[in-house]
Amino acid sequence: MRTSRITRLALALAACTALVGTAAAQAPERGSFAFTNVNVVPMDSERVLEDQTVVVEDGRITALGPAAEAEVPPGATEIDGRGRYLMPGLSEMHGHIPSTNANGEAEDVLMLFLAGGATTVRGMQGHSSQLELRQRVADGEIVGPRLWLAAPSMRGNNVPDAETAERLVREAKDQGFDLLKVHEGLSAEAYDAIVRTATELDIPWGGHVSINVGVPGALAARQSTIDHLDDYLDAMQPADSPALNATGRDRNRLLALNADATKIPELARATREAGVAVVPTQILWEVLRGARDPAPLVDRPENRYMDRGTVATWAERTTASYANADREAAMREAELRQMLLKAMYDEGVAVLMGTDAPQVFSVPGFSLHRELPLMVESGMTPYEVLRTGTVNVARFLGIEDEAGTVAVGRNADLLLLEANPLDDITAVSANAGVMIDGRWLSADYIADALEAIAAKHAE
Repeated sequence: MRTSRITRLALALAACTALVGTAAAQAPERGSFAFTNVNVVPMDSERVLEDQTVVVEDGRITALGPAAEAEVPPGATEIDGRGRYLMPGLSEMHGHIPSTNANGEAEDVLMLFLAGGATTVRGMQGHSSQLELRQRVADGEIVGPRLWLAAPSMRGNNVPDAETAERLVREAKDQGFDLLKVHEGLSAEAYDAIVRTATELDIPWGGHVSINVGVPGALAARQSTIDHLDDYLDAMQPADSPALNATGRDRNRLLALNADATKIPELARATREAGVAVVPTQILWEVLRGARDPAPLVDRPENRYMDRGTVATWAERTTASYANADREAAMREAELRQMLLKAMYDEGVAVLMGTDAPQVFSVPGFSLHRELPLMVESGMTPYEVLRTGTVNVARFLGIEDEAGTVAVGRNADLLLLEANPLDDITAVSANAGVMIDGRWLSADYIADALEAIAAKHAE
């Protein structure tokens, strides 16, 4: 019954989106707000505080208590929370932000993240232009999530040696990036130079795992995150696996078919002991590996917010991948990834929510609505999944006193939902508004902004 109710709400929201005007409203201002008679999902434990009033002033939560006892500050804008649920904003810990803002492209992507409920985004496709974008968001000039920015990717083809690695790390730190993005192809020497210099300068590094380093090497170096569960299948290979000497598509197939699942508990334990976090991006990898038929993906309603040529390229790529995939290997890899995710969470590894959007049929913000149900299918509860995008992220970023829960003194980064996400994770796809840094984006505001984005990409 609840799932059908949420589906109806999502359809209703989509219908409203189709009817509103095409001009996005001006960036909203901070102010004094009161969510009245709202059910609060504080995320400090698996519970709901019913019929509460939550007061927001100057970007912070200043009061939270039973509605019957609460005082709404004079002049505060009241937001009706009756029958609704207020929770912390979610995080996209592997997002991509365009390197250009031509025709408002980057600003549109930021809006899409917010529309989907992501009030924090760790940008993993670094470019110097994003530093100005981050400042404009912080100043309230444009609407966007809180941004944690990686420097341009460091990979084998642009970091050929240790000297180059050290230079690029120092440049990234001087420019003001928050972290380093490491990618495939790095030599062991270049990676070691990154680790050494980044440790000296106190700047974290994360992302992919180079085959020349491997999961054991990344864990030993205490890489901040391993995204996409990268190279864990390599670490699960027996010594005589034919995958170890294979290349390309054949290698991917053999990795899945020869992986030893009994190695998963030890890999999870080693990851926890190293203090390394993981960003799974589960559903994207299933699409990329051909485990999902791409035909239904072409008709996803959120595709209208992306460039039509981009969507056509996605369709062409995934159709070819699906047609050429070894179905047994693709399904086995999907199964192993779900087993890895559940084992990581159960072991106490910091699992962080992320989808790698925008990527093939992963539209920013909306990709979270596709990812979270798959995480539940791994065996995690809705509460556990929501922790990966709230409490876990705040702890990982070292801002537990500012974010991750609904409590007095926390940043006012909030989602107002039409149903209880602890009962059904798909409730996150039907929000009645988003608050970012004390700025209220109502459902109407979001619908208006989305329609303006869609209009840019219409025929």
